[in-house]
Amino acid sequence: MDAAAGSMPTQATAAADPVARARSLIPLLNAAGPRIDAARELPPDVVDAMHANRLFRLLLPRAFGGEELDPATYIQAVEAIAMGDASTAWCMNQGSGCSMTAAYLEPEVAARIFGGPRDVLAWGQGKTRAVKVPGGWRVTGTSHFASGSRHATWLGMHCPTFESDGTPIRHQDGTPFERSMLFPKQAATITDNWQVLGLRGTGSDTYAVEDMFVADEYSVTRDREEERRNDGLLYRFTTANMYAAGFGAVGLGVARGMLEAFVRLAGAKTPALTATTMKDNPVIQGLIGLSDAKLRAARCWLIQVLRDAEDGAAANGRTSLQQKMDIRQASTFAIGQAREVVNALWHEAGATAIMDAQPFEHKFRDMNAVSQQVQGRSAHFETIGQHMLGGKPSLRWV
Repeated sequence: MDAAAGSMPTQATAAADPVARARSLIPLLNAAGPRIDAARELPPDVVDAMHANRLFRLLLPRAFGGEELDPATYIQAVEAIAMGDASTAWCMNQGSGCSMTAAYLEPEVAARIFGGPRDVLAWGQGKTRAVKVPGGWRVTGTSHFASGSRHATWLGMHCPTFESDGTPIRHQDGTPFERSMLFPKQAATITDNWQVLGLRGTGSDTYAVEDMFVADEYSVTRDREEERRNDGLLYRFTTANMYAAGFGAVGLGVARGMLEAFVRLAGAKTPALTATTMKDNPVIQGLIGLSDAKLRAARCWLIQVLRDAEDGAAANGRTSLQQKMDIRQASTFAIGQAREVVNALWHEAGATAIMDAQPFEHKFRDMNAVSQQVQGRSAHFETIGQHMLGGKPSLRWV
């Protein structure tokens, strides 16, 4: 039986908890890595396996066929997928964050967008605008980095809004009235321009629309409590919280997969021109022990921060600013620790690390692409420091 067939879910697997379902796909994802990179998207068998195990529906409300999973458990499922393939885990987290929008939409609209078992929403960021017209909006713009758009069924575009005379629209508190406009994927012009170092399989293409009408009910301002229609515990977290924690988990999963591969290598390899195996080298022994400690510490902290925030949200109806800061801090720290581990292991793997047939170069590229994304910015620690010092930092990424 080949790796792909052996990894397809059985009835027993499908009934297991989501973390177990995610772990069951690691052999498939490990084997599919070269195909994922070459295609620059998730191949059909991987997409099929993700859907069969409901891994794009973990943050979707139960009312629309989702699992409405608690955040601490959710990120462990993301981590498991990332141990097999980072691009798949990235798409999983991106699509899952998008699916939280269902908690803010009219139920009939949410059912149209997410009601099918293979429905996925994707979006990116770019230069866009939406002009108010009777019954909705006229939307024009171009967005980039639409991870997972190639297997998505719907797209979204985040737009500043304007009156018909060009006047910017604002909330009562003076903040810009930005809306996420949702529309079927076929309504957009998509440009295949995703040629990158790492996370190649995310297919994060560019898409554009020109003067497209979007009805009011297909637009939403995410994370504003006055628009939220579902008071489930999960939706007391913002999509920003879940993107941060989920992408932190992607980094942890990539690094854990790298460490496991390195341990196997160290047990078998005697470096050229030496008489000592890697496993008997004190430097290698220390590196493995320290790498394991870094990943365990970052992982435990991130999970604990989410559990503490869940307790706070259950008691108070929302996550507090401090809890959001904690999620931001722990998520960025996890990405940084994961990058340190991956880069150190890649170096000590020697010439083996540069071979396409080995897992090291793939994970090295993916991890360093993860850390280049906005979630890995070291500037987030400045935000935390300003908050701790009593300042008023930007909350854009909190």
